[in-house]
Amino acid sequence: MKVLDSPLQSLADGTWFKLICGASFQHLPAIRDLVLAYSLAGADCIDVAADPAVITMAKEALAIASDISQAPNGSSYQKLRPLLMMSVNDAEDPHFRKALFDPDQCPSDCPRPCEKVCPAIAIDHTGVISDRCYGCGRCIPICPLGLIDTQNYVSAPRATAELIVSTGIDALEIHTQVGHFDDFKRLWQAIAPVHHHLKLLAISCQNHPAVLPYLNQIFQEIQPLDCTLLWQTDGRPMSGDIGKGTIHASIQFAQKLLQSQISGYVQLAGGTNDHTITKLKQLNLFKGDRPSATDPFVSGIAFGSYARKKLQPILEPPDCERPYRLEHDSKRLWQAVSDARDLVNPLKS
Repeated sequence: MKVLDSPLQSLADGTWFKLICGASFQHLPAIRDLVLAYSLAGADCIDVAADPAVITMAKEALAIASDISQAPNGSSYQKLRPLLMMSVNDAEDPHFRKALFDPDQCPSDCPRPCEKVCPAIAIDHTGVISDRCYGCGRCIPICPLGLIDTQNYVSAPRATAELIVSTGIDALEIHTQVGHFDDFKRLWQAIAPVHHHLKLLAISCQNHPAVLPYLNQIFQEIQPLDCTLLWQTDGRPMSGDIGKGTIHASIQFAQKLLQSQISGYVQLAGGTNDHTITKLKQLNLFKGDRPSATDPFVSGIAFGSYARKKLQPILEPPDCERPYRLEHDSKRLWQAVSDARDLVNPLKS
């Protein structure tokens, strides 16, 4: 039985794997199955929406994964529980939105390109299935009549602080952008008094000419910090399942942060897929591949749309009523875990 390092040790080792369920994704059966499969596969962190029902479902799946991994013939890993993270935003952000449209306005002969392009199976004859939509926006430009819009939402500071305490989550991720400092400060002022409940704080941001001064401003604002700090370089959000080139923006941003020697770990996100590790190795950005032991390295990778789509054929087979309890279907469970490990293992090894 393989013994895994603790999740935070994985950051120091450069082997951190995070599953992004989606800041707007609220489909409870899918979340349960994804959390169960990737936890058994060796994920270090599970990132979910700041929704009490979603967090409760994720914690249930984590408990099931723990029971299975402790069973004599269960997982081949001696499993340490992944950190449970929730994501919030300080202002409008593409991760925190839902698509919507009125299906009565759709022509009867429409070929429904929106339904075909949706990676979350979130569109049918009734319109957008809100719980399934995670805001990727791919349906918006493809609608021939321009009928699809989005509804954005912003996390409430006080509610965020209350969730940190009441749900017992391990980690928090704050999505921010250059120019949002007043919004970030407002959110942090509510979180700061309770942030000692957390083991890790992640700051997710996209690249910008002024991003380094902005992140340093944030760093000063959150001091003193009573937990581990992680910077997430969000390259092309929710695009990893589109093609191998989607990772470039995230890596370029990570290189920028590493060269700045900003305090904290650096993790990729946005456009990550099974080509990401190959690209990191080519650039000597893995800890073990560096020419010099003093060279900075990427501490981990977060996988979102690609990780979800990889397991979708197993967890949501077409034209088949899927059983709610994945752990009661041994064949499907271990096939899902095996496919998840195909993504996790290259980073862990």
